[in-house]
Amino acid sequence: MAPTNGVWPWRRSATIRWSSLTTRQPALRVPASEPALSGFPTSDSAEGMILPGDTIITPAALADAIAAELAGDGNVDAKAARAIAVRHLAQAKAEGNARLEAAFRAQKGAARALIRGQALLTDGLVTTALAVAMQHLHPLPNPTESERIAVLAVGGYGRAEMAPHSDVDLLFLTPWKVTPWAESVIESMLYMLWDLKLKVGHSSRTVKDCVRLARDDITIRTALLEHRFLAGHARLATELGDRLWTDLFRNSGPEFIEAKLAERAARHKRQGGQRYVLEPNVKEGKGGLRDLQTLYWIGKYLNRVPSAEGLVAAGLFTREEYDTFTRAEDFLWAVRCHLHYTTGRAWDQLTFDLQVDVAARLGYRDTGGRRAVEIFMQDYFRQATRVGELTRIFLTQLEARHAKSEPALIGFFRRRKPLKPGYSLMQGRIDVADPAGFLADKLNLLRIFEEALRTGLLLHPNAMRLIAGHLHLIDEDMQANREATRIFLDLMLRHGNPERALRRMNELGVLGAFIPEFEPIVAMMQFNVYHHYTVDEHIIQCISTLAQIERGELVEELPIASRILKEGVNRKVLYVALLLHDIGKGRPEDHSILGAQIARRVAPRLGLTAEESETVEWLVRYHLLMSDMAQKRDIGDPRTLRDFAKAVKTKKRLDLLTVLTVCDIRGVGPGTWNNWKAQLLRQLYRDTFTALDGGLESLNRENQSDEAKRALREALTGWEMRDIRAELARHYPPYWRGLPTGTHAVFARLLKGLGDAEIRIDLDPDTDRDATRACFALADHPGIFSRLAGALALVGANVVDARTYTSKDGYATAVFWVQDSDGTPYDLTRLPRLRNMIDKTLRGEVVAREALRDRDKVKKRDSEFRFPTHIAFDNEGSEIYTIIEVDTRDRPGLLYDLTRTLAANNIYIASAVIATYGAQVVDTFYVKDMFGLKLHTKSKQDTLDRKLRQAIAEGAARAGT
Repeated sequence: MAPTNGVWPWRRSATIRWSSLTTRQPALRVPASEPALSGFPTSDSAEGMILPGDTIITPAALADAIAAELAGDGNVDAKAARAIAVRHLAQAKAEGNARLEAAFRAQKGAARALIRGQALLTDGLVTTALAVAMQHLHPLPNPTESERIAVLAVGGYGRAEMAPHSDVDLLFLTPWKVTPWAESVIESMLYMLWDLKLKVGHSSRTVKDCVRLARDDITIRTALLEHRFLAGHARLATELGDRLWTDLFRNSGPEFIEAKLAERAARHKRQGGQRYVLEPNVKEGKGGLRDLQTLYWIGKYLNRVPSAEGLVAAGLFTREEYDTFTRAEDFLWAVRCHLHYTTGRAWDQLTFDLQVDVAARLGYRDTGGRRAVEIFMQDYFRQATRVGELTRIFLTQLEARHAKSEPALIGFFRRRKPLKPGYSLMQGRIDVADPAGFLADKLNLLRIFEEALRTGLLLHPNAMRLIAGHLHLIDEDMQANREATRIFLDLMLRHGNPERALRRMNELGVLGAFIPEFEPIVAMMQFNVYHHYTVDEHIIQCISTLAQIERGELVEELPIASRILKEGVNRKVLYVALLLHDIGKGRPEDHSILGAQIARRVAPRLGLTAEESETVEWLVRYHLLMSDMAQKRDIGDPRTLRDFAKAVKTKKRLDLLTVLTVCDIRGVGPGTWNNWKAQLLRQLYRDTFTALDGGLESLNRENQSDEAKRALREALTGWEMRDIRAELARHYPPYWRGLPTGTHAVFARLLKGLGDAEIRIDLDPDTDRDATRACFALADHPGIFSRLAGALALVGANVVDARTYTSKDGYATAVFWVQDSDGTPYDLTRLPRLRNMIDKTLRGEVVAREALRDRDKVKKRDSEFRFPTHIAFDNEGSEIYTIIEVDTRDRPGLLYDLTRTLAANNIYIASAVIATYGAQVVDTFYVKDMFGLKLHTKSKQDTLDRKLRQAIAEGAARAGT
């Protein structure tokens, strides 16, 4: 089975008969009074395994080989006998694992067959070790009734589901307390298993102990729920099963369910609480294997079903839903098994570097402008979504049977809006009263979501099943139906919480059916550490943010956006633009351009006028413009503001783009929005608004300089007038435009009386920008910007913005805004060390280039991010500088390498703007050549381009990227 077009065709595999793993195996010689050992199927009973059983392990032959060597060596002591057994067992283990791994590499998705094969191999090792312990190390010719022992597999091993490095959980069952003989057998057996490097979890108990402990501990109860007899005294295992079901399981279903659901909620919280976390845990995360296992545990506890397929006969799933269950389980097990093989240990976290490896092992390939890992993770998230749907269906079925308590309804005691005709209230949720009548009008597939928002009620899984099973009714006629578009727009515009309806519509496939252009981005992962969500979830998060602003919940955090919405904009245009702004992702073309083309088709179909559609198209095409201008350009440069104002043209578009930009950044994920970005966007908005209101001439350079000097004059209280006049006269115009008054005042104090050999530093947390401001004053010399960047890199500081100016009397005034590794200002207690390292580097006591050699490393988990390097030269974006924009893969020493290269080529850096997007960075430099001129000649640009790329490549090789 091979992937088609880079996508794995996950299919439902053959049903597994778990009971086949307890077939008797009479090959081992044991005392006649003891029941024959069992627990490993022969090749005849190994249905559904990746290899015939006897090619994985042959316990009878293994036992005979051990017995023959022991007999040939005569009377060997116990330690030597155990060593002989371990040698044979280790060889069998190594050979069995090698065959299983080779078979799995050839059959990439055959995880269900592999985990059965792993269980069979483990069964053979465990039962052979028990036989050696009982028959050769501690033989007991005439055992008493108390000298009986049964070995059972519990937990996942009890289900006969084992990944390559899963733990081996064993229960040693005895009739009464453990006798010295049983203790010796267990100890010898465990030593052999430990010598095999198996991770063994074990307990020794009586049947009575098991029932008592399981009553008080839900973890023990769950493990025992899935016990499986392996070898020894079978009647003990039978007694345990009977006692568990009659004395404990039968009358405690609701208690078990509530405990498992509470456990599930706590587990999800530990794993981040989101289904679309960047690096999901395949086993424990939301939508992972443990969620499916929880459903099976509950179903088995209530109905004693022998396998997950029994959930169908129990009425908890339909056959189609069980097929979905098995597809998801097959996929997740395949991912988990490949993770184990890739890491060589029990590891279930899909970290970024492992996502690439697992995608390759599963046969995914790059296609259509997307990396194989992105296609793989889209499949992963879609399966995780299916697991969530199955969980909702399953739990509602339990509520219907009163096996699980219904959730408390918000506002239960308030008067609720009555349901419209055609709907009924089922377990506090909206259900369809007459399915046939409901489906007679296909618009009802949208109306039901409007009814849910109107009443504040959730949809019943019966209704969700009905919708998901009839998506074919949402055809082209319905997509073009005016009433359908009215309902859809009202879902976003009328009820105040559009994200609830959109998320449920997306999960059920309605959103992708009604807007087919949306379907390709469903569960689409963006393989970078910047985006926290899949593309579709990001869009829903953006719309949720917009609704929060409209509800007045973010006035303090977002005053400008809140004011814009309060004063009034075209809400329809804004919501549709947000819905479509990333719809072009996942193709080779620029997603903004492609998205605008898609918006040109979709907006009129949603009932927007020609003017509204044009505005939506413009917003989608330029949805990154304001963010790029604010974060990648010097917004203190009048040319930047002029260019932005010319692109926006009107205050109406400026308002719409500002709100869209804020929602887009906040929708990326927690922590992405900060005061630094807020301050940049507010300044850009205010200055552009002023330019559009008063004309572009209001951005006059001279006016800005005069205003900045007046503000500094007022700030320098206590200064003599001659000192103030000297400070105001010593700087060129860009200095006055590029920095705020507070920073001008800091430099005034640093420069006052500064000697030629002196270096003065001021470090101060700038909470308004979520960064530490580092100001440096010293005599100017070539390469000063690079040396400062190197000093900051040595202390692990992330530079987010930087400016450097040379005064008329030959002093450099450089200011960097830096953050620590957590993206926050440096703690005050860390500033002395920061100051000391910077001072040493500037004085030449520490050479940054050499010191960074061992520190400029990228973490292994981030090593697989790939961003092609783009370098652009722009002589139009600034009146006096050439703008060099370097877009590449980020690493600790990158800024130092770039600035050192520029300095070595006699390029003067006036300012640098650093925009970081996870593992990607855009460093923008405003530069001149050694004569104070722009870099106009193509040959000079090409030479500098080549040298910058060389510096990036050499640094990347050093960093291990």
